[in-house]
Amino acid sequence: MGPSPVSLSGVDASETPRVPTGLPEVDRVLGGGLVPGSVVLLGGEPGIGKSTLLLQVAARLATAGSPVLYVSAEESAKQIKMRADRLGASSAGVFLLPETSVDRILEAAASARYSAVVIDSIQTIASPEGVSGAGSVSQVRECAARLTVFAKTTGVPVVLIGHVTKDGSLAGPKTLEHLVDAVLSFEGERFHAHRVIRALKNRFGPAHELGVFEMTGTGLVEVRNPSSIYLGNRTVSRPGAAVLAGVEGTRPLLVEVQALTVVSKFGMPRRTAIGFDATRLALLLAVLERHGGLSLSGHDVFLNLAGGAESEEPAADLAVVAAVAGSYRNRALPPETALFGEVGLLGEVRAVTDAAIRMKEALSLGFKRVVLPAGNAAEAASFPDLEAVPVKSVEELLVEIGRA
Repeated sequence: MGPSPVSLSGVDASETPRVPTGLPEVDRVLGGGLVPGSVVLLGGEPGIGKSTLLLQVAARLATAGSPVLYVSAEESAKQIKMRADRLGASSAGVFLLPETSVDRILEAAASARYSAVVIDSIQTIASPEGVSGAGSVSQVRECAARLTVFAKTTGVPVVLIGHVTKDGSLAGPKTLEHLVDAVLSFEGERFHAHRVIRALKNRFGPAHELGVFEMTGTGLVEVRNPSSIYLGNRTVSRPGAAVLAGVEGTRPLLVEVQALTVVSKFGMPRRTAIGFDATRLALLLAVLERHGGLSLSGHDVFLNLAGGAESEEPAADLAVVAAVAGSYRNRALPPETALFGEVGLLGEVRAVTDAAIRMKEALSLGFKRVVLPAGNAAEAASFPDLEAVPVKSVEELLVEIGRA
């Protein structure tokens, strides 16, 4: 007989105790730590630091008295030991298993009581019953499914490292993301030291949460104030620059938006965006031309979020519009000014969420002025030391830029 149906009102809803990883930035993204029996997929580009991050997590867990099984199907135990020595993560509680067979991995995982099992990586292990090679769609799905069953039946959390394919999807088949409880993306620019971990899916916590690290010679170091990274090289306000008071998950993040407009020398003007959606940039340029009177159809427009930052939230629209307009008119915004707000197709500036969080972060970083939607103006009353400039439309924003 299988399990009998139970009344929803009779289900125990008390929260399961989480296992802290020892890295607060990772715990933030996970929603407080590892949930017993959960399966987490960590994906990212080759060489971004996935193995480094999880080796540090394993060492922190082991130092706290919880042994961890670290399965490496790509490197030998000696190679991992050399990295661990460099990171200062050579803990006696981390047990290494260089193995590619999922059968032997599950046997080793069940032989002792581990606090977590790390698989590095899901593409390089295989099931002997499979007819295809490691890394194929069927093998990745089969191995992930068996590891998920192990996690759910034993209560031991399993963390899978997944590589990013050419099209940018995690661990190859999209079906793998449905098997796991949380999908984390580890991102960063090759020529920047900072790394960002994002929660793309999380059954036990908020999605789209953000954690920031800096890659150093001794491993990944947590960054408690990410805004300082993205604004670190900013000196004075210049034409084409605007500071976005953004929010990633629950974390406020101030980022400099840079725009450059130049007369196009070709028949088709270029629209290039780095760190921002190019389609949305084209939309905002059309709004500026239609409602702001800016003749941008003959100009190349380049947009960049400084420091390798990225933003997908609609609240970035106002900063993007201000940066483009400032570059076109060669007018700089007043110093120590931050902006946020969504811009509609009719040229209206729409209210956004988390306005108080954005203004608090701007004030703490020394900003004295904020341009915000008129619909959020009431929330600015809580910050008397911050000059609030509410705008209802793109036209009003351009008037403010003209006063600079």
